[in-house]
Amino acid sequence: MAPPRDDRPLAERVEELLAAGGPLPIVAAGRPVLRRGTEPYDGQLGPALLARFVEALRDTMHAAPGVGLAAPQVGVELRIAVIEDPAPVPEEIAVARGRVPQPFRVLVNPVYEPAGPGRAAFFEGCLSVPGWQAVVARHAEVRLRGEDEHGRPLDEVFRGWPARIVQHETDHLDGTLYLDRAEPRSLSTNEAVAALWAQPAPQAAAEALGFELPQ
Repeated sequence: MAPPRDDRPLAERVEELLAAGGPLPIVAAGRPVLRRGTEPYDGQLGPALLARFVEALRDTMHAAPGVGLAAPQVGVELRIAVIEDPAPVPEEIAVARGRVPQPFRVLVNPVYEPAGPGRAAFFEGCLSVPGWQAVVARHAEVRLRGEDEHGRPLDEVFRGWPARIVQHETDHLDGTLYLDRAEPRSLSTNEAVAALWAQPAPQAAAEALGFELPQ
């Protein structure tokens, strides 16, 4: 039997979530909240509560640590996510993956679409699927539309690794996990990735594990 859905107002639930203090608990795969999708943000929390919730998302992302976190990952079905990536990787990896530092950003009601024909495939993980990674082919360049936490419009093109981050987090808001898009034969533990597949790109993994990369 599925767990009962909490139908209390979102503001009440978020207040209760924040009352515990510290990083928020991250919901793991298998929980329905990660699969239901979200409702657009339309002032349900109010400015002060929204600011507190955003700060809690940021603190939780840092503590995990991760480069993005979506509201459903802490049990809240709102179309809000945060991203931030200091990109602390060797230059060889940064160049191969197009990984450049990204400042802290709040994405409210984001949607994306391809901004070019290119696709790129790399190992990807998720805070809601701890311990595992898999190769995911994603758009190399996307146009992201939405708003920031102050209601200002967002219309921006992201490339390389930042494009991967915004696709991953926006997918969460649609009830999609990275595993839904992953190459199943690439699924590897974090330990296996570190020991065997730490190269900048996953060609060796594709050859050894028997899957194809996009051309």
